[in-house]
Amino acid sequence: MSLKERTYSILIVSAAEGFKNALSTLLPEAKYNSIHSASSISAAKRACAERNYDYIIINAPLPDEVGTRFAIDICNTSGTVVLLFSRVEVHEEIYDKVAEYGVFTLPMPTARSTIAMALNWMASTRERLRKNEKQTLTIEEKMEEIRLVNRAKWLLISELKMDEQGAHRYIEKQAMDRCITKKMVAKEIIKTYT
Repeated sequence: MSLKERTYSILIVSAAEGFKNALSTLLPEAKYNSIHSASSISAAKRACAERNYDYIIINAPLPDEVGTRFAIDICNTSGTVVLLFSRVEVHEEIYDKVAEYGVFTLPMPTARSTIAMALNWMASTRERLRKNEKQTLTIEEKMEEIRLVNRAKWLLISELKMDEQGAHRYIEKQAMDRCITKKMVAKEIIKTYT
């Protein structure tokens, strides 16, 4: 699927209604299918607890805090891409705090074309994170299979007095003969002998 066909969900965190309205004009419904807003960091945290977002856009500062800690926490714990707007006079300081965690920053005011470009960068980053999430799942699934097969091998060794190579060959042969995965064979062995 190309980036033009992808849709993204967004949480806009801003106390200023004008910011939300201006930003909404840059977010066509065809590309941004789910746009939510929060007017404080605590409201944004509640929104994030209820669902995941592809992007979070923060207009700092907010009534309850600046938003830097929240931006860092989101980047550290999820695949969400964060864009933090700050006043031009504090932008450099905020950038220094959050950039190493993967938070994008822009000073306010900024041109609409710059915001549009930032949204494109965010799409690229989100897709890279999506691929990493899939790879992580694949690795975790493989690790789970290895753990199950090893547990099944040790059960065959202890219950049927096979050696390790024999147990391994047995699991592989069963999987091949029955056209099922080694993981499925291992689960059957574990169920039988525990």
